[in-house]
This record gives sequence, structure tokens and C-alpha cells, in this order.
Amino acid sequence: MFVLVNLKAYPCDPVAVATAARDVAEETGVRVAVSPQAADLARVAETGVETWAQHVSPNAHGSHTGSTLAEAAAENGAVGTLINHSERRLKLADIDAALEAADRADLETVVCANNPAQSGAAAALGPDAVAVEPPELIGGDDSVATADPGIVEDAVAAVEAVDPAVDLYCGAGVSTGDDVSAAGELGAEGVLLASGVAKADDPEAVLRDLTRPYAE
Repeated sequence: MFVLVNLKAYPCDPVAVATAARDVAEETGVRVAVSPQAADLARVAETGVETWAQHVSPNAHGSHTGSTLAEAAAENGAVGTLINHSERRLKLADIDAALEAADRADLETVVCANNPAQSGAAAALGPDAVAVEPPELIGGDDSVATADPGIVEDAVAAVEAVDPAVDLYCGAGVSTGDDVSAAGELGAEGVLLASGVAKADDPEAVLRDLTRPYAE
């Protein structure tokens, strides 16, 4: 099970969260990664935690002011990137170009999708994984794996039908170990979450609970 924590632009201490995530991953044997703001990639990577970019732009080097260059993300410690998060939507051609940019920089990729149909379409583009996240549940108290398990099951099936090599992750409302366990039972290989950790009073305690079902 893969636990990917997106810090978004929440007012948390990215280094403190990263340190906690590193410690929990080392102690439990569960794969845990942190996705901070682009400006914090190097600081987070220096903690030793697996570090992911929140986005990479669909372009190479050149006159692209304000872009997040995949090569720059990698040089600052990122080993993977989210693409097409519901808060950073891209056109289909740009998703494809962003995947190409990530591939040039040897970044692992997760393309986000709203529903099972989009999950299958995203899988056809060849990412390492697809994360299904119904927008209405993002940031809420109900996990998609428990509020509407059919979405996860259908997304797993849709991705499997297109490319069995692409993993399916689920997000939206994931905040407890029980949510992670439910996701795994439905066929998800990972979870994507944000506020449950980034806005927690004790991020380390939350991370320990999230990884509990899969701890060695």
C-alpha cells in the first residue's frame, strides 16, 4: 500500500510533516510519500522522505514563465509527480505532454481522475498509476472507499481493462487507517490524501494510524 500525502497550499510545516512521514515509513515498512509546494521540494527531500511534486507543466526548457519544469522538480529531489489534480485540471493533450515531461525527468506519475470512466481514459495515456477522486468528497469527512465503494471497484475494473500494469489509487476523504484498509479491500494499491494529515494537530499520529493496517 502506498500513502501519498499532498500538502497542497495548507499552512503546515512541510519539513515537520516530511520528517514524521519518513520516520513512520521506516518504522512500519509502508511506503509513504509527501507532495509539498514546488518551492519546498528540496527542503522536504533533504529529510529523506519520498518526495513528489504536486504538478509538472506540459513543456520542456524554454520561454515558459511560471511553469513547473519536470527536470527542475527532479533536480530538487522529486521522484514522482501528480498530474491533473482536480484543483489543477489539464486538457487531455496537456496531460499527455505532462506525462512525457515527467518521463524525460524519470519521475513516477499519478494522473488524477474524477470517476471510473475518466480513470480508464487516463490509464490509456500510460501513467504509473491513476487516482480516482470524486471532487465532491475531496476535503470532506467521508472517504470514497466507504461513502461510495462502487466508484473504487469500477475504477479498478476500468483501469485493469485498459492496462493491467497501471495501478489504481483512491483519494477524497481518506483520513484513517480504516479508510486505507477499505481502499485496499476494494482493490486500490494506494491512497492519496491531503487535509487529513496537513491540517492535523499531530500529523505523525495520523500517519501512524493510516499505515497501521499494513505495518510490518
